[in-house]
Order: sequence, then C-alpha cells, then structure tokens
Amino acid sequence: MQLKIHNEGWVYFVISCLITIIIIPFYTILGILLCILSAYIFYFFRDPVRSIPGEKVIVSPADGLVTFIGITKNPLNDETDQNSYKKISIFLSVFDVHVNRMPVDAKISQIKYIPGKFINATLDKSSEENERNIILAENNNDKFYIVQIAGLIARRIVCSIKNNQEVNKGDRIGIIKFGSRVDLYLPENYNILVTKDQRVVGGETIISNPNDIKDIKTNILK
Repeated sequence: MQLKIHNEGWVYFVISCLITIIIIPFYTILGILLCILSAYIFYFFRDPVRSIPGEKVIVSPADGLVTFIGITKNPLNDETDQNSYKKISIFLSVFDVHVNRMPVDAKISQIKYIPGKFINATLDKSSEENERNIILAENNNDKFYIVQIAGLIARRIVCSIKNNQEVNKGDRIGIIKFGSRVDLYLPENYNILVTKDQRVVGGETIISNPNDIKDIKTNILK
C-alpha cells in the first residue's frame, strides 16, 4: 500500500526530526523518545491512497467509529430549509487517519466556520458546541452537509476546498489535527448502510445510497 504524509504534517515532522538529530548525541534516552514522537507524527499525518467505489453511492468522509445515527435538521440552522436529514457521526481517535474526503460528487455551495469549545468529540453535544467547519455540497437537487468538528485534543481544522468548487467523490477536502469528529447529513431519501459502533474507512466504506438503488455491496470492517 502506497503511504505518504499529508502536506499539513510536514512542518511537524521536519521540526521533530531536526530536534531529534540535535538532541540524541547528548541525551540518548530523550533522543529515542523524540524518534518515537517523529514516527508517530508521520503515522498521524499519513495519507494513504484509497480505492473509491464507482457506483452511485455515498462513501464515508472519514476513518473512525460510527457513534451516532439519527434524524435531525440541517447544521446551519437555515430556516429556509425545513427538510429533515439523516445524520451519521464518525469519531476519529488519535490513531485514525485524519484526512477528510468528499462523500459524493457535488458542487460546494457554502462553507461556514463556527468558533466554539473543545469538549470530547465522542459526545453528541460536540456537534453544536465545538469549533466546527460546515460544508454544504449539492448534487442535482440533493443537499449534503459535511461538518468537520474539533475535539478535546484537536485544535485546528483545515479545509482545502472553496465555494463553487466541483469536487469528486473521494477527493481530499481537509484534515482535523489530533482527534476529532466528522458529521455527515444526508437527505431523507437515502438509505443508511452502516450501524452504530461500526468502523469505517474514508473514501472506501459505502455508508449510504439513494432509495432507488438496491443490492449495493457494502464493505464493513469488523
């Protein structure tokens, strides 16, 4: 499997390596610990190549554990949109790949950053209270919301796409540094193909499809 480091990780990785090179001749044990830290930084910011399903399906926007599935309103609190949405929350631990990916072919209609708290991202209230970045993507008449949420450790959200940009399913859309959560809001006419406490892989795991598509093979991690 081809493995590389995300652009956002290079600064951390290079600095940690330089400090290690300087320290290790004088403090061996500390140098070894810094070597381990450098290896972890590379591991955290890893950006593996993913095989994107070609069917008309929705893929997971992130690696992690599904912690919530339910029905709710749109995350922008847009009163002109009274539709209900199916919400899937994915928690990313410090050991998961933190690169976020586009779940569907779509055009970006709006991106809104909202400052907030840094409470534990496993808690449902983090969706409304934590620092977050809301991405509205539209495909034909369907609206999809992808919400990047900072967690207890994560302190920076990076969004690499812009308004009015056409984005393909599986494309990288950003990264959240050091533990976080991603919420995906789907139209009500989409089926949910994952379950709570299931592990998913960003860009690969099929998590939803339109009601008019049947017999889609899902890739479930046990």
